[in-house]
Amino acid sequence: MARSQIKYLSQEDAQQLDQELFNEYCYSVDQLMELAGLSVAATVAKCYPIGQLQPERVLVCCGPGNNGGDGLVAARHLRIFGYNTSVFYPKRTDKTLYKNLTTQCERFEIPFLDTLPDSAADVDKQYGLVVDALFGFSFKGNVRPPFDRVLSILKDIKAPVVAVDIPSGWHVEDGNPEGLQPDCLVSLTAPKECARHFQGRFHFLGGRFVPPGIQAKYHLSLPPYAAAEQCVELPRTL
Repeated sequence: MARSQIKYLSQEDAQQLDQELFNEYCYSVDQLMELAGLSVAATVAKCYPIGQLQPERVLVCCGPGNNGGDGLVAARHLRIFGYNTSVFYPKRTDKTLYKNLTTQCERFEIPFLDTLPDSAADVDKQYGLVVDALFGFSFKGNVRPPFDRVLSILKDIKAPVVAVDIPSGWHVEDGNPEGLQPDCLVSLTAPKECARHFQGRFHFLGGRFVPPGIQAKYHLSLPPYAAAEQCVELPRTL
C-alpha cells in the first residue's frame, strides 16, 4: 500500500470518528484506551528491544487527558513485557478511570516521578527511551506550564522519543517543524494529517479496534494487521 493511499484524518474527522465509536459502536473509553496503550507498548517492543536500550530504562510522560491515559496503559504493558519503566504524570485528573490506571501502574511497582530531570542531559543519563503521551489530537492553543518546560527538555534529548498518536505540541493538521521531533510515531485508529510531516524512523499504526463500517465510511484504507499483532508499520514512501 502506497503512503498516498492512506487516509489522513483532520482534527474534526478524528473527533467525529471517536464519537461514532462510542455512540454507534458502543465502545467505552477504557476499552479503546486499553487497546491503544497496548499497541503503543507492542510498537516499543518491536522497535526498541530491551537489550538495545542504553540505559535500559523507559520514561513515560503522561498528560491529563486521553493521550495520558494511553500512556499509563502503555507503561503497565511495558512493565509486563519486562521493561524498567517509570512514569512522569505531573497533572493528574480526579476521574475514576485515570485513578484506576494510576493504581494499576503502582500495583505493578512502576515508580512515579515527582519532577522531570533538570535537563536533557540528565534525562539521557537515566533513560534510554521516552514515550510522549502528553497531548493528543484534541489539544489546541499554546502549551502551558508545566508542560512547556517538559517539551523544551524532550526536544533536546538524544534518547529516542515515541509519540502517541501525534507528537505533543504539534498542530493536528500542520505539524510543528520547530517542535518535538520523535523517532517513532504510533498513529492510533488512523494517521492524523500532521503525520505527513513526520520525519522519524518508525511510523506504526495501532489501536486495532476500527470496525469495517468505520473504515468504509471514512475511506481509511488501513493496512491489515498480521495474525495477533497489535501494531503494523506504515509505508514511508510517497
